[in-house]
Amino acid sequence: MKKFVPILVAGTAMFLLNACSSAPEPAENKKLEGKWKSKDGAIKLSITDKNFILDDGQASKEDYFVKGDTIYTSYEGSRPFTKFFIKELTDSKLTLCYPDSDIVEFSR
Repeated sequence: MKKFVPILVAGTAMFLLNACSSAPEPAENKKLEGKWKSKDGAIKLSITDKNFILDDGQASKEDYFVKGDTIYTSYEGSRPFTKFFIKELTDSKLTLCYPDSDIVEFSR
């Protein structure tokens, strides 16, 4: 019993420290934010901290989140999510693989 109490206290302390800390926002998300246009100029993409606005003749504003190298978008939180795979991301270039496997290159 004497060994159990210190282990319980240490475990509780680690749990509280983990629960109270928040993970920093990935730098990748900050690189994504901004106004992008496709190489041919036909598609405009605007990414804010909360919205993914794709304008290819008809603008659509969706919520999004990034997990790994994939952007998941949804209209007002509905499912299923639309997935956009990030093939390349630099400060001035973004290459996305659309859900239908089309690859579109964007620049700022």
